[in-house]
Amino acid sequence: MQVQDEELEPRRGRPRSVAAERAILDAVVELLEAGEPLAGLSIERIARTAKVGKATIYRRWSGKEELFVDVLRDIEPPEPTVSGTAGLTDLRLMLESLRRRGLAQRSSVFLHNVFVQMKSHPKLWSEYHSTVIEPRRVAMRAAVQRAVDAGELRADLDVELMDDLFVGPMLVRTIHRPDAPLPEDLADRIIGALVEGLAPRPAAVPEPARAPAASGKSAGQG
Repeated sequence: MQVQDEELEPRRGRPRSVAAERAILDAVVELLEAGEPLAGLSIERIARTAKVGKATIYRRWSGKEELFVDVLRDIEPPEPTVSGTAGLTDLRLMLESLRRRGLAQRSSVFLHNVFVQMKSHPKLWSEYHSTVIEPRRVAMRAAVQRAVDAGELRADLDVELMDDLFVGPMLVRTIHRPDAPLPEDLADRIIGALVEGLAPRPAAVPEPARAPAASGKSAGQG
């Protein structure tokens, strides 16, 4: 059914049509699930499938790359809600989100295939990296810095290096070792293992002064 014009063409000052955006995102997924490759999708084909005009798509997205990134955001597990004030607690939430995305790609042939195709399109991958991956990296580095400021992690190590140490094990398991287990406590285990080496070193406790050794003969000796 054609979406009504007033839903597709909101007047100035009105919020963008949720129904139109939903129809467009669903149309891309429908075409991809039917076997259409990313390279073969055109704005015209998407508009016909969504029963909207091309102008409706271009008012929301500058081109296919931007649209496809939003499609991926829509089908991936949602981004975690973090406090923005905690350190290790926020970091754990973000690591758990990485684990869940890894599980989603393993369990969804469709999602896996979309990512494989996306990586063969440099412009699309660059758009995804700059608008999705890089903001995640910035957020995780900020959480590490908050943990440093709160005294949860050492202040004498490079923040970016510490971030890599936390994220690296999760990425290895979710991307480079697709058969590796992803247990529910993996984020806690990674943080627990690393914090022992990254936690602030305790201040050295000075040894108590020793009593001076007795000299001479003891009393009563001749």
